[in-house]
Amino acid sequence: MSNKGINISIMGREFSVACPPQEQDDLLEAARYLDGKMKEIKKSGKIIGAERCAIMAALNITNDLLQLKRTTVGENKIRERLENLQDRIDQVLKEA
Repeated sequence: MSNKGINISIMGREFSVACPPQEQDDLLEAARYLDGKMKEIKKSGKIIGAERCAIMAALNITNDLLQLKRTTVGENKIRERLENLQDRIDQVLKEA
């Protein structure tokens, strides 16, 4: 399958992005999310200029992603520990 160009709008500017058909919905969702974050930042009045706004949005989104990854890693470690404990309990009960 070839990548087809899809048009997205961010901060009132149109961009054409090559994207596989099966990923177009995800790309559109990502563009809407980024557009919303950039508009929030612009609305605050603290950041002037589209480039600075984009950088601040990227930093905020990256921070959110890293926090989510840390939470997920922590949850995975807890789940793994619980599974190990359950295995040990099952082993002890078999031996009893």
